[in-house]
Amino acid sequence: MTSRWCEAVCDGRSPLGSWITARRLRGNSVPPPRSHADEVRPEGIVLALIRGSADDLLAEARAGRLHTRLQEQAGHVIGTRAGVGEVNSWQRSLPILLQHVADAGLGETEVLLEHQLPHSKQRIDAVLCGVHPRTAEHCFVFVELKQWSAAELHIDAVLNVSGLPGRHLHPVEQVRGYCQYVVDHTPGLVERPRAVRGLAYLHNARRADVASLLDHRVDDYGQMFTMEDGAKLVSHLRSILDPAAGRVAALAAGDEFLNFEHRPTKPLLTLAAQEIQDREQFVLLDEQKVAYELVLNAVERSRAAQTRTVVVVEGGPGSGKSVIALSLLGELARRGLAVHHATGSKAFTQTMRKYAARGNPRVKGLFKYFNSYVGSNPRDLDVVLCDEAHRIRENGVDRFTKKERRERAGRQIDELINIANVPVFLLDENQIVRPGEMGSLAEITAAADALGCKVEVVQLHDQMRCGGSVWYDTWVARLLGLGGSAGPPIPWSKLAGPLDQGITLASASSPASLEAWVLDRQAEHGGVARLTAGYCWNWSDPVGDGAERRLVDDVRIGSWERPWNAKSEGRRAVPGVPESDYWATDPRGFGQVGCVYTAQGFEFDWSGVVFGPDLVRRDGMWSPRRSESKDPLVKRADDLRFAALIKNTYKVLLTRGMRGIAVHSTDRETQEFLEEMTS
Repeated sequence: MTSRWCEAVCDGRSPLGSWITARRLRGNSVPPPRSHADEVRPEGIVLALIRGSADDLLAEARAGRLHTRLQEQAGHVIGTRAGVGEVNSWQRSLPILLQHVADAGLGETEVLLEHQLPHSKQRIDAVLCGVHPRTAEHCFVFVELKQWSAAELHIDAVLNVSGLPGRHLHPVEQVRGYCQYVVDHTPGLVERPRAVRGLAYLHNARRADVASLLDHRVDDYGQMFTMEDGAKLVSHLRSILDPAAGRVAALAAGDEFLNFEHRPTKPLLTLAAQEIQDREQFVLLDEQKVAYELVLNAVERSRAAQTRTVVVVEGGPGSGKSVIALSLLGELARRGLAVHHATGSKAFTQTMRKYAARGNPRVKGLFKYFNSYVGSNPRDLDVVLCDEAHRIRENGVDRFTKKERRERAGRQIDELINIANVPVFLLDENQIVRPGEMGSLAEITAAADALGCKVEVVQLHDQMRCGGSVWYDTWVARLLGLGGSAGPPIPWSKLAGPLDQGITLASASSPASLEAWVLDRQAEHGGVARLTAGYCWNWSDPVGDGAERRLVDDVRIGSWERPWNAKSEGRRAVPGVPESDYWATDPRGFGQVGCVYTAQGFEFDWSGVVFGPDLVRRDGMWSPRRSESKDPLVKRADDLRFAALIKNTYKVLLTRGMRGIAVHSTDRETQEFLEEMTS
């Protein structure tokens, strides 16, 4: 049944209404049973815009219909019209590829066009599904198409492409990353990784015009062909796909690929220790890999020519910033370089020291705070990786700073740039949640220029949290009115499409049903569940002594009561309750409500978010209410800043979920709005 359903969707015959995963929970009841859409759509399945035989698709391309059909499908499936450039690339590239497939005698091969990676926004241009001629097993060939006419190496695997702005990843590395990523996220392929192959086809480029790209390492996951390599491409395809396999076998291969189950992206901490102490664990895609390579190259240049480069990596929640930072930390430490990972978050740093260091004092010492460098000597480090750099403050002086260091203190951003030959800043300006936080591209660039440093900027566009949803970030931005170009709030059902199925969105009419929702999901699917809320209730010290010591149920909504997570900084332990820094990762953290300061930087499979009375909906607009906030720092901000900080707080809370998010507001009018927006 699922195969027929996938074909119907890919052919555009399935109504959009059957795709919506949002649910509304009423009262204190447990969530309703799965809908029909859930039954026919296994969790984690990903889709192509179009599938069909190479011969049929080639006929459509020759008739001038294929690119139009893809454009229509993009509107139905992704929910937006494809840009002119993308449509032109389909029109120009696909007929050439499909003709080569036909020339190889593989016209009956099943072809998936614009196939989305699991739990990611990235798409593979084409997947050729067939049978390997020697093993007789299913084989899946990933194809990355490029219209480039000329390109040259900038550094290592990073390119400058004629006519295109910015830096670009070598297409062999791009398709290799896709292959590695899909294998790592697909249990059915882990035991047969050679079932996946990859190639990049630069069909407009002559070898002489991409000469510097030709010496790049190739393997089963990454081969490259140019305009002059058509015959080689045909021969290569015949060597990995059997022309005699027939249509039935090709259809079976396509069905298997579409029906693979994909496990969600592993939580960061499960891989961090191995990444840092042992070997590479993370697969970096596209701009993530560009950022990684730019930093490594800047390190080499700084050692060879005493140059200094600041690298800024901008991206939203779940775009891979921390993955890049930890990948670099592991690689640079293994090379014997002086490198630190620094943040402005006590919870994140302490958690990394506990889990990523895994009892290794040397590794533990790699994790620092931004204020660790007050009064330090310049260029003590080769690299400092400033994760969550939006949390940089005006200065790092606090009551614990020693007098001699205090006297040498300067601006924190200058200290972070001066401490290393290559300072790296990873940030999201829409996650600034406290007064005094000032980490931004403009501030960092100005400081770097003043200190005589070159600046490289990389923008991340992927989404590896929130089920890899194409539209969830946009929905949150529109919901909260963040970013003038995002547009007004819009119901999830009108924005989301089939490729957003990896995330489940719900509203709950009470905190009890919100809690039941995350617990039910955790029981059914596994993973980590947490409840978070705006800082709208007092935060009491624990009461009692010894074994009777307990947290106070400060978060009170009607008859529902729960405590905040434990306080930090020397407070006496509460039996059965994790310390504040480990609330997000310790299994005992459920049952307490977390705030933005303990949730920021972490991710949960199932996330329940309570909108408190500090942000309510009135007359079609958000109304921030200073009197309802219990955050002593945020309350001191001016009106404009207060509104921005409160909205950013809820953006952070709404983007912690990897697989599902449910929301509830304590305010009736706001709850009605959230119900409409999650429908």
